[in-house]
Amino acid sequence: MSTDLLPPVAPEVLAEAVEHLTARLRKKLDAAVEGCATGATPAERGADGTVTIRFGEDAVVTLRPGPGGAVDTAERAACTCLLAPRCLHRAAALGAAPLADGPAAPEPEAEADPGRPAAAAPATGTEGPGGPAATTGSAAAAGGPENPSGGAEAPPPALTAAQTAAADALWRAGAEALAAGATAAGAVVQAELLRAAHSARVAGLPRAEAATLRLVRGLRSARERSGNHHLSDLAASFLELLQTAALLASGTADPAWTGTSRRTYRPGGHLRVYGLCREPVLTATGYGGVVTHLLSQDGGRHSLSDVRPGGLARAKGAGSASVVLGGAALDHAGLARGGLRIAGATVSPDGRLGAGRGVQAHPMPGIPWTEEPAAALFARPAAEAVAAQLADPDPDGAGPALLGCDVTVLGPAGEDLLVREDRPGGPVLRLRAAHPHPELPHLENLRRIASHPGLALRVLGRPDLDRAATLRPLAVSPVPGAAYTLRLPDGLLGRADLGYDRLQGDNFPPRSAAPQTPPAEPGPDPLAESPLWRADRLLESGVAGGRRAVAEAGRGPEPLAAYGPLRRAGFTTAAELAADLAAEADRRPRDAFGRLTDPSADAYAWAWLAAATHLAAARRALVAASWA
Repeated sequence: MSTDLLPPVAPEVLAEAVEHLTARLRKKLDAAVEGCATGATPAERGADGTVTIRFGEDAVVTLRPGPGGAVDTAERAACTCLLAPRCLHRAAALGAAPLADGPAAPEPEAEADPGRPAAAAPATGTEGPGGPAATTGSAAAAGGPENPSGGAEAPPPALTAAQTAAADALWRAGAEALAAGATAAGAVVQAELLRAAHSARVAGLPRAEAATLRLVRGLRSARERSGNHHLSDLAASFLELLQTAALLASGTADPAWTGTSRRTYRPGGHLRVYGLCREPVLTATGYGGVVTHLLSQDGGRHSLSDVRPGGLARAKGAGSASVVLGGAALDHAGLARGGLRIAGATVSPDGRLGAGRGVQAHPMPGIPWTEEPAAALFARPAAEAVAAQLADPDPDGAGPALLGCDVTVLGPAGEDLLVREDRPGGPVLRLRAAHPHPELPHLENLRRIASHPGLALRVLGRPDLDRAATLRPLAVSPVPGAAYTLRLPDGLLGRADLGYDRLQGDNFPPRSAAPQTPPAEPGPDPLAESPLWRADRLLESGVAGGRRAVAEAGRGPEPLAAYGPLRRAGFTTAAELAADLAAEADRRPRDAFGRLTDPSADAYAWAWLAAATHLAAARRALVAASWA
């Protein structure tokens, strides 16, 4: 049976179904879910979306999606067997179905962006496989959308007892899942996480709920061994959940850590925004579209997105689709090189412009990158901009901010492009395609640029904060005053969007005029050269195999010697935390009868969290150093 036919299931419905199973049936649940694809008769979908699954002669499970397309109540999942609704058939069918997103309130001031989760939580995987689907933004636009009255901000409310209790329950569920590892975190463990996520939603902790749903989806991918599964992503999901739950459970966290259940749009007054570039959006869940990056007169960063179901075809076509904002007669291609004068603007905290009923927008001429406010993006050394982002990573859940720099092309490095930043002692940077899909022109454009060593180039892109000195370019333009640089027609306003515009031969100067450039050599990669991978391997082995795998890793003949390279390289804290984690994983005190005297996974989860948090900070420091 293909599980693709099954409708998505609300997390709380699945959690309740698992909770009602007897202990004997729970032991059989993982096998029942895995065997759902082979042991059940292929699903049949009715005209109203109802799906029926036959288990043998006497059991037929019926899943009836609600108005939102998901099985959102227990009554919408029924089985004909005698044990229903506390039967294995029903729980297995629900467990095999995809998870639905948590409910979100409608956006009164703008169309919701289906390509981005509603909860404001740090992204581990942005929706698109090639980069974030959303852009950074500034809440400090004209009129101050964060505080339109201009007065002092009211202090956020303190966390309630119900919120701290829900966070504590989420911590315990996350700790148990971490101790089990992906190989043992089956349907029962996932159901405990989903139940805790539902409690977090009820208590008003949407950020924690979103982190938990991402973790459960990651565990499912790991157990299914899907092609897009990576242990590093699963480790990041565990880190995000445990950090969020621990801070909230302490009762001393900033209330901003609770998150928001929907993107709020606040009055932004009158705005003048100028287009910077377009970026195609292609998500792993079948959505496609475009986001256009904008700047206001005071340098505030904004965006306007159009993301809907449609996948690649829509991502390619949306670049020239009409802009839906206040009746503006403009498309995204024109907006990327033009501007808008907006009356009654509404702006979200991450800078997205809302399309409410009272918004009026009128086109106006755009500005080249050589004029303010766009010129300010290229005036700051890239190392300073990256260091600022690493010091305060993703404060509004929007992803890394755009930065610009002037570079000289050195040559190709596989599918990437090596360039050197044009400043004294500038580093060698690696330009990597913002989206690697072969039917989008990112890769083709980078190949064409790489074939012209010595080319002077002005680049606008998003830094990859998980890789050394790596920039994902979105648009390029000629460098003012450079002899050997791009030649773009006037209609492009001096810049090309790498995700939509295809560079041709006449856009480049003749190779005979190219200056002499040294052979392309990538700069030092402090991440690859550091021995931090030894500690990473320990953390990831715990994510995959659980506490037992970490304990086994520490039982070698000389377990402490494995972290000698870390100490010799100066990473003494990382070595000590890794050793402490291995020791805690192996600490299982038992009484005279062989029973565990401390079955809790709290201490182990704290040790893992301490090591993971330190390693994340060490990697950020190494990434910042690679840009210097």
